[in-house]
Amino acid sequence: MYSLAFLAAVSFLLVLLITPVVRNASRRLGLVDHPNNRKVHRHPIPRVGGVGIVIAYAAAYGFVLLLHLRAGAKIEHGLEFVLRLAPAALLIFATGFIDDIRGVKPWQKLIGEVGAALMAYWAGIRVRDFAGFDLATWLQLPLTVLWLVGCTNAVNLIDGIDGLAAGVGLFATCTTLFAALLQHNLALALATAPLAGCLLGFLRYNFNPATIFLGDCGSLFIGFLLGCYGVLWSEKAATILGMTAPLMVLAIPLLDTSLAIARRFLRGQPIFSADRGHIHHRLLDRGLTPRKVALVLYAFSALGAICSLLMMDRHVSGAVIIIFCVVTWIGVQHLGYIEFGTAGRMFLDGAFRRMLNSQISLQTYQEQLIAAPTPEGCWEVILDACKDAGFHRVEMTLAGRAFEWQDGVNPMNTWDVTIPISDSDYVRLTRSFGGGPEPNIIAPFADLLRHALAPKLPVFAAMSGLRPEAMRFEVNLSEEIMFQPSGRND
Repeated sequence: MYSLAFLAAVSFLLVLLITPVVRNASRRLGLVDHPNNRKVHRHPIPRVGGVGIVIAYAAAYGFVLLLHLRAGAKIEHGLEFVLRLAPAALLIFATGFIDDIRGVKPWQKLIGEVGAALMAYWAGIRVRDFAGFDLATWLQLPLTVLWLVGCTNAVNLIDGIDGLAAGVGLFATCTTLFAALLQHNLALALATAPLAGCLLGFLRYNFNPATIFLGDCGSLFIGFLLGCYGVLWSEKAATILGMTAPLMVLAIPLLDTSLAIARRFLRGQPIFSADRGHIHHRLLDRGLTPRKVALVLYAFSALGAICSLLMMDRHVSGAVIIIFCVVTWIGVQHLGYIEFGTAGRMFLDGAFRRMLNSQISLQTYQEQLIAAPTPEGCWEVILDACKDAGFHRVEMTLAGRAFEWQDGVNPMNTWDVTIPISDSDYVRLTRSFGGGPEPNIIAPFADLLRHALAPKLPVFAAMSGLRPEAMRFEVNLSEEIMFQPSGRND
C-alpha cells in the first residue's frame, strides 16, 4: 500500500514541478489555444499540458524501480506486458501532440486512435465477455477497438471548460484504483495510482481559471488509459455485468459523446463537426459559470463512481442500474435538447410513419411520371398525386397543352406554388393555409415534377405537331420555384 501512495505522491509532485515548465515553453513556442465562439476562455492559453502528465506518469515508475521498493518487484515482474502496451500509449499521445502542434483532420486522428487500439489489443487488452457471455474471437477485436476509441474520444470531447476533463478523469481513475484494491488486483492499482497523482497535481493549474490546458495529447492519453483500465477492471469483476461498472465511471464523457452523435445524426450534420451542444455548453447556456459547471459534472461523476463500486455487489447491481438510468434520463431532460424532444413527439404522433409513407408515394409518382408516354398520362399522375396530397387546384401547361382541375372547396385564404418546367411550361399548385400535404414534402414534390417533366418536352412537342425550333427547351434547373399567397376565392 505504501508503494502505491509513493507512486501517487511522486507523480503528483513531478506534475507540480513540470507543468509550469511546459506552460512557459508552450507560450514561447506559440502552442496556445485561441478563444473563439465555442470556447469560454478570453485569452490564449497554453494547450499541451498532457506533456507534463506523460513525463510524470512514466518517471514515477522509474523512481519506484530505482529505490527498490516492494512494488518495484511487481513492476519488474510485469515489465514485459508494460513494454507491450507502451507503444500504444505513445502512439495515442503522439497523435494528440501532432494535432496540438500542426492540426490534423478527424479521419487522420481516427487512424491514430484505431492504430493504438489495435496495438493495445495485441498487448492483451481485450473485451472477452459481455453480460456474462464469452464473446467469439472475431467479435473481441472490433468491440475492443470500439471501446478504446470511444473512451479516447469521449474524454477528448468533454475537454471544453477549465478542469472538466482532468477532474472527471481523476474521479474515474480514483474509482478504478479503489476497485482494484477491493479486487486485490495489484497490477491495475499500480497502473492507476500514478495517473491519479498526475491529474490531481495538474488540476492545480487547470481548474478555473486555468493557466494551461490538457490539449489533445493529454485528453486522448487519459481517455485511452481509462479505456484500458476499464477492460482490466471488467476482467476481474465479480458480477456478470462486468463492463457496466466502467461504463458508469465514465458516464459523463460517454454520455456526452453519445448525445453529440445522436444530435448530429438527427440534424443531418457530420458526426465529427464541432458545435455548442455538449453538456457543458448546455449548462453554460443556463447561466452557470464555468467553475459551477465543472462542479456539477464532478458531482455526477461522483454518483457514477459510487454506482460503479456498488455494482461489484451482484445482489444490488440491478437496482443500481435502474436508479442510475433514471437519474441520467432526468438529467438529460433538464439539459433541454430539442432534437430528442422533437424526435420523440414525431415518433409518438405518427409523424415518422407519415413521412415514410410520403417518401414512398413520391418514389411511386416519380416512376409513374417517367413511364407516362403522353402529356395526358403525366396529367393523370399529377392529378392523382395532388388529390391525395390535399391540393385544391392544379394547373398545368405542357408542350402546348393546358390542363386544369379544381375541387369543390373554395377556401378564402390560399397560397400558390408555381413550378417552371420551361420558359412557357409550368405546373401551379394551390392549397389552403393549415391544410394539405406535409410542408417538408412540397419541395421534394416540386423537384420531382420539374426533373421528370423537363426531359419529356421535346418528345411531347413532336407528338403535338409543334416545331421544336419554335419552343425553348433549355431549362435552367436552378431557377427558383415561386411561392406566393393568392388570397383568391375561386
